[in-house]
Amino acid sequence: MKPIFIAGPCVIESAELLDIVAQKLVEINRNLGTDIIFKASFDKANRTSLSSFRGPGLERGVQMLGDIKEKYGLRILTDIHESQQAAPVAEVADILQIPAFLCRQTDLLVAAALTGKTVNIKKAQFLSGKDMKYPVQKVLDTWKQNNIPTLSDAEDNVWLTERGNSFGYNNLVVDFRNIPDMLEIVPRVIMDCTHSVQRPGGADGKTGGDRVFVPSMAKAAKAFGATGYFFEVHPNPDNGLSDAANMLELSNLESLVKELL
Repeated sequence: MKPIFIAGPCVIESAELLDIVAQKLVEINRNLGTDIIFKASFDKANRTSLSSFRGPGLERGVQMLGDIKEKYGLRILTDIHESQQAAPVAEVADILQIPAFLCRQTDLLVAAALTGKTVNIKKAQFLSGKDMKYPVQKVLDTWKQNNIPTLSDAEDNVWLTERGNSFGYNNLVVDFRNIPDMLEIVPRVIMDCTHSVQRPGGADGKTGGDRVFVPSMAKAAKAFGATGYFFEVHPNPDNGLSDAANMLELSNLESLVKELL
C-alpha cells in the first residue's frame, strides 16, 4: 500500500505562503513520485487565546484553497468545525478532516459523510485507538443509509489519524500501539507527526511544543505500521501564526519523505 503524505501550513496566513508551500510539494512529487495532499486550515477555531490568529474564514479560505488546487493540481485536505461547513468545503476539498476534540460529534461526522468525500478523523486526545470504531461507524452507517454512490470502497475512504493523548497538564504522549489498534478498524491510519509534539496551552497563552521530535515520531509510526504521515510545514516556522513551535521547516520535508519511502 503506497503511503499517504499530507503537508501544508497550519493555517492560511496569506496567498503567498500557500504558493510557496504548494510549489515545494509539486517539486517533491516530481522528484519522489509521491502525491502529497495539500493541507491548510481556513479557520483555527480552537486557538488558546481569543486574540490568536484564526485565518481568513470559510468563504475566503475555501476560495484560496480552490486556487491552489487549480494552479498546482494538488489534492486538498482541510478541517471543518461545524456541520454547516461541510457542504461548501466539499466543493473544493478532496478530504474533509474532523478535528480530534470533535471526533465524537455526530452531526459533524454525518455532515462530512453526506458530502461523499473521504473523511479523515483525528483520534481525540482522551480516547484510545480501539474507541475510534464508533466515529468510523457513524460515517459508514451514514454512507450506507443514504446510498452514497461516490465511494467505491467505503472503508478505504474513512481514515484515522493518531495525534497523541493528554498526559497530565500541557503535554501529550504517543502510545504507538494505537496505530495497529486502529488498523483493525480501517486500512488507512495516518500519523500526525507535528501535532503529536505539542504542549497544548503550555506557552503563555498559546500552544508550545518541540519540532525536533517530528522525524522520530514519523519513523516510530512507520515501525508500528502507519500507512500515512501528516506534517504541518512552513518556510519559516518560528514566524508562523499558529503552531509555530511544532511545524517542520519546509526545506526539511523532502529528505524526511524520502527516508520514509
